[in-house]
Amino acid sequence: MTLSVTFSLVAGIVWVSSDSSEDTVPAAADGGDSAGGGREPFRRAPHEPDQRVPASHAPLVPSRPLKVAIPAIYIESAVTGLGLDAKGRLGAPPLSKPKLTGWYEKGPSPGEDGTALLVGHRDTRTGPAVFLNLNALRRGDKVNVVRADRKTAVFTVDAVKTYTKDKFPDDKVYGETGRPELRLLTCGGRFDEKAGYSANVVVFAHLTSLKKTA
Repeated sequence: MTLSVTFSLVAGIVWVSSDSSEDTVPAAADGGDSAGGGREPFRRAPHEPDQRVPASHAPLVPSRPLKVAIPAIYIESAVTGLGLDAKGRLGAPPLSKPKLTGWYEKGPSPGEDGTALLVGHRDTRTGPAVFLNLNALRRGDKVNVVRADRKTAVFTVDAVKTYTKDKFPDDKVYGETGRPELRLLTCGGRFDEKAGYSANVVVFAHLTSLKKTA
């Protein structure tokens, strides 16, 4: 089955599937150039990512994510659940809440065995949004996901990629890897008033540790 995605005109990600079944996994866009980091040069947090990426942690039991924090790019965001509509589409969080991150709740929860998906806007007509600087992440950076079971799943970034619409690797992004993984997705590439963004930025990460939430 082939899945596709389109973008709204204002950077909102709208995931479009060719199958309206609730079991369908939404596919990302097949994107373009690297996403920008705003008009002013973006400065990462003053730390060095761990180039020796840790081994995978054992899978966790299912538990919905409540918050995501990415220290290297100063992100701390609440997480809301996203599902598919009657047409098999998964939308990003509301444009009225640009700092909110969405989780595809029909898929694995972060830390569970499988590939969990978190999506967010790059920007909206009112300004920058939660994942504006997602492309500034580096291998070894950390992504912390606070879960409802009062545990924080710590993921380590393996790679950050931007894909053109005709070269998006569905299997690589969404396929099973045999360990708990996380994908962060947002818009990227060139922006056109009629067609929207031409690309998706994808962060690949895997579960490397666990800590209790205070």
